[in-house]
Formats: sequence, structure tokens, C-alpha cells
Amino acid sequence: MDASPLAPDVLFMLGPVPISRAVATTWAIMVLLWGVLALAFRTGAPRGGALQSALEIVVTTIAAQLREIFDRDPWPFLPLLGSLFIFLVLANLAAVVPGVTPPTGHIETPMALGLIVFLSVHAYGLRARGTRRYLHHYLEPTPFLLPLNLLSELTRIFSLMIRLFGNMMSHEFVIAILALLAGLLVPVPFLLLGILIGLIQAYIFTVLATVYIAAAVGAVEA
Repeated sequence: MDASPLAPDVLFMLGPVPISRAVATTWAIMVLLWGVLALAFRTGAPRGGALQSALEIVVTTIAAQLREIFDRDPWPFLPLLGSLFIFLVLANLAAVVPGVTPPTGHIETPMALGLIVFLSVHAYGLRARGTRRYLHHYLEPTPFLLPLNLLSELTRIFSLMIRLFGNMMSHEFVIAILALLAGLLVPVPFLLLGILIGLIQAYIFTVLATVYIAAAVGAVEA
């Protein structure tokens, strides 16, 4: 019987804990990011090498995009949203590496990222507006809409998770089917398309997370 696409692909056991391919790939991405940062900033000099300059361009570009949405200083939000975008880019692009399972193509990773965004929205909102003022916005424009306002908080995070998962899982399936039916050469254009899809999905996920946080802190209308 074929396994469900939602079932984790267990790679090995760490004691009683099963470690899936998606989790192993996530760990590899984390190690890669740590290694790149350690290599780029190992000297601590004001003027680093080409790698440090490239990372600074990436950071300032992300900060500029966040500023357009928040219309205020984006740097307090950059550690979360910048890290989220960079991780998603690498996780999505893992789909084009032969033998590597993209973490975002399995439900547990988008679910974890959606939960992080959900908790971050409320954490930033409470810190920026205070507990009473932040909770009161769920009663606007009328207290009768409280159930719908609470439901909207859950559904938009759920849709954020499902959008990322669905697009990456479907792309993985298409590449696998084409490779099986047509060999290794024909899917090459689809691999290039997969790179574009991975970048777009990372951008969309991060922008939506930014909009949700900006609405929570009162920077934009919800």
C-alpha cells in the first residue's frame, strides 16, 4: 500500500524519536547558515570580504522591503522576518537538489513556520500596543464580531501554512513524475521553474507574515 504524502519519510531513529528526511534537511540548512555566517564574520573587521558584503546587501534589501510595509523602522522585525525569508529560500530550493527532500514539501515544517508567525504576531502586537489596547481590537467595530475576529486569526495562519505546503508538495510530485516518465533531461526546464516557484513562495510567505505583524502593531490596517 502506498504511503500517504502527509506521512513523514523516516530517515533514521534517534533513540525513540524518528527523524524524517525533512527534519534532516532542516538541520543541514541550519548548519549551512551558521557556517556561512561564521565564515563571513569570522574577523569582525568593519570591512569584511566579498561574502560579508553580499550578506549585508541581502540584509539591507530585506530591510528596505520591510520598511515599505511597516512605514517605520524595520530593524526590530528584521531578525525574525529576515531569517524566515532566508530559511524559506534555502528550504524551497532544496527541491531542485537530487536526493534532497525540501522541508516545506512536508506538512510539519509549514505548520511549525505558521505557528511561529502566529505567536510572533501576538507577541509583537502585545509589546507595541499593550495588553488592553491589543485585546480590545478584537471587539472592533462591534463586540458581536469577536468570534469572527478570533476565527480570522486562525484561518489566515492556516491558509498561510497550506499555501506554502501545497505549492511545494505539488512541485515535488510533478518533478518526480516527469523524472520517472521522461528521464533526467526533460525535467530540467521544470527545475528552473522550481527555482522561481521556490523564490516566489518564500517571498509571499514572508510578505504575508510581515503584513500580519504590521497589522498587529498598528502599522497598517488589518
